[in-house]
Amino acid sequence: MKIITAIVRPFKLDELRNAIAQLGVQGVTVTEVHEIEFGPRHKVEIAVDAAVAEPVVEAIANVARTTRPGDGLILVGHLEQAIRIRTGEIGTAAT
Repeated sequence: MKIITAIVRPFKLDELRNAIAQLGVQGVTVTEVHEIEFGPRHKVEIAVDAAVAEPVVEAIANVARTTRPGDGLILVGHLEQAIRIRTGEIGTAAT
C-alpha cells in the first residue's frame, strides 16, 4: 500500500476529489494548512493499493497544475498497514 500526501490550492479540492473518485478512490483526509510563502492550502492524504498509486498521483498532478508558483507538492510513501477502527478491516479493505 501507498500513502499519497498532496498540498494543493483550496479551489482545486472539489475537482481533485472528482478525479480520484473516477479511479475508485473514496477515502480522503483533508486538512487546512498554511504555507508561509503561498498562504492557505489543503493537505490531502490518501491511502491506496500500490497498483493504483501512479494513476492517482497523475490525476492529482493534472488537476492541481496551474503552471503558477505555489501549485503544491505530492509526496508518496510506503504504508505498512491500515486498519479501519469501526469494522476491523485490515489492508486495502480498510482504505
